[in-house]
Amino acid sequence: MNDLERFRMEKDDSFRIGDQSPLSLEQQRKFTGLNYYTENQALRLELKLERNVHPRKVTLITSTGEDRTYTHIGQVRFEVSGQEAILQVYEDDYGYFIPFIDATAPEETYGSGRYLEPIELRSDILYVDFNLAYNPYCAYNERWSCPLPSAENRLKVRIEAGEKKFKD
Repeated sequence: MNDLERFRMEKDDSFRIGDQSPLSLEQQRKFTGLNYYTENQALRLELKLERNVHPRKVTLITSTGEDRTYTHIGQVRFEVSGQEAILQVYEDDYGYFIPFIDATAPEETYGSGRYLEPIELRSDILYVDFNLAYNPYCAYNERWSCPLPSAENRLKVRIEAGEKKFKD
């Protein structure tokens, strides 16, 4: 079992029996595991963070209409299937955050987008692993409030990696 398979197995276990599971008790009883794309090595990337000269506060609207404030720190560029893609990178008290929607939504992935939490490897170089792209908690039930991706983070390319749509 590789690291990604182990991570996915542990996540499934935490959803099934964990105290912090986003699932309702009824959902937990029926839960058989999340759906994922096959591991995609091509979407495990080290990307230059193109920092904003003047990072600014931005507000992302949530699935329940609330406002969440982040600092827009810059963007990353990469290629998928020969097409350039650009994603805006935000930061809050928990670290870097990339909410995005790609061309797999809403048929294969959650229609309101998925999330990534890139890791800074060294100064302005981010590790962005789309195999770790995950659904926000509001994908599982309506009791959660989740930030929605900005218009700039709606990609025309398919990101065939990470978590797929939740099937309750």
